[in-house]
Amino acid sequence: MEKEKPPIFGMIQRGGQVVIRMLANVKRATIKPLIRATIEPGTLVYTDEYAIYNELAEWGYGHKSVCHGAGEYARDEDGDSIFQS
Repeated sequence: MEKEKPPIFGMIQRGGQVVIRMLANVKRATIKPLIRATIEPGTLVYTDEYAIYNELAEWGYGHKSVCHGAGEYARDEDGDSIFQS
C-alpha cells in the first residue's frame, strides 16, 4: 500500500469469526465482492452511516446502521442501541 494508513475493512458475526482486509480504497466496487464472499444473502448487516453501505439492501441484505456521532457503537440482539459511555 502506498498510503501510510490504508483503509481496513472488518466484518464479524456475533459469536463468530472476524474477517479483516486491508483495502486499496473504500468504494462500493471494492467492498461488494468482500461482502458477497463472506456474508450470506438475507443476513441482517449492521454498519455505521457511511454511504458506501447504502446499497446493501439492493445486494440482498437486511441493513441497519448505528450513528457514531450520537455515541452509538453497536446494537444488541434485540436491535436496541448500545451507547459508548
